[in-house]
Amino acid sequence: MAKQVIGDPLVIDGRRLSLSRAVRAGETVYLTGQVPMQGGRVMTWGSIEDQTAAVLEAITATLALAGCGREDVVKTMVWLKDRADFPGFNAVYGDYFPKAPPARSALVSDFLVDVRIEIEVIAWKPEETGR
Repeated sequence: MAKQVIGDPLVIDGRRLSLSRAVRAGETVYLTGQVPMQGGRVMTWGSIEDQTAAVLEAITATLALAGCGREDVVKTMVWLKDRADFPGFNAVYGDYFPKAPPARSALVSDFLVDVRIEIEVIAWKPEETGR
């Protein structure tokens, strides 16, 4: 099976980005790292809990476009701006992945935009049970 681009191109703050929202390659779906967004704008406000929830809601919506759910996520990569945000992030994250959570890595990093978190996910959904 050829790779399949999922969803419309990403537009942030009115600019079209040169990346795909997600790509399916066989049974695996790769989501672009997602930052907190609200109303098509980068969410530079709010607590780490607010920003984490916004990112995980966007991930949930993108997964749905690919015929997947959070239960299909096998790996997440998390970047936090401040290590002090880890407990607040982790509390919200646990609500979104309450059973059989995916493998996860987390780093502290600076960002190209003024946010506190970015999350990237990989999901796995066999074709016969997928879309």
